[in-house]
Amino acid sequence: MTKQLTISCEFFPPKTDKGIANIRDVRQKLAPLKPEFYSVTFGAGGSTQDNTLDAVIEIQQASSTTGIDAAPHLSCVGSTEENIRDILTVFKNNDIRRIVALRGDLPSGMRAPGSFRYANELIDFIRKETGDHFTIEVAAYPEVHPQAQSAEIDLINFKRKVDAGADSGLTQYFYNIDSYFYFVDRCQKAGIDIPIIPGIMPINNFSQLARFSDGCGAEIPRWLRKRLEEFHDDTESLQAFTLDFLTDFTQKLIDADVPGLHFYTMNRVDPTLTICQRLGLID
Repeated sequence: MTKQLTISCEFFPPKTDKGIANIRDVRQKLAPLKPEFYSVTFGAGGSTQDNTLDAVIEIQQASSTTGIDAAPHLSCVGSTEENIRDILTVFKNNDIRRIVALRGDLPSGMRAPGSFRYANELIDFIRKETGDHFTIEVAAYPEVHPQAQSAEIDLINFKRKVDAGADSGLTQYFYNIDSYFYFVDRCQKAGIDIPIIPGIMPINNFSQLARFSDGCGAEIPRWLRKRLEEFHDDTESLQAFTLDFLTDFTQKLIDADVPGLHFYTMNRVDPTLTICQRLGLID
């Protein structure tokens, strides 16, 4: 394993008691990876924000024995400064020291963006309110944010987040590995020197992945899309193929000395655990 390589895992907040129990089980089974942090998303408009808070507090309380920090996602659009200040206070009171700072989507029916229009404004506010208390992760888009007017403007927006005080970037998932390397190269030429961690997305259901990818701008290369389509309802063969593909894909990233790996677990143990076992990332 590359000495500087860090691992992190992302969950979405549970909605039921069964979901809460599942996340606990998944966290325990992924703990041998020694992830630096577990991040937890929340839905647009804060629909699952309470569950997110409960989940991250539980993760952080366990960190004294696990060594794994909690990193709640904090979306600012539609929020006021007072609202964000209150959330930051709750985080600090629960010893949370890491945040994934995002713009987020405007909640349905809400026309005004609130006190913050962009993620860099949120990051600037966090730094002014809390100094260096929080390590701040931000989103990065190797294949360009779906709402960006151009790749150049998207890069400028990313640099604004870095200049505002971001510590590292977590990329949207991608399957075109050259897009990541090209993006990192452009960032370096633009004077951006924070770590840019590639996001790894499992492939458990092709039709679901295709819909999500079309919405978020993540390209599924034509050869891969056609290959996945061939499996139809043969879930076992699909999983075997995608495990091989993602293991090889992740190995190429490691060979290129990426600073870390961020796994979008979808609240499942596999394929994240199996990929990491195959790659020797577990002691």
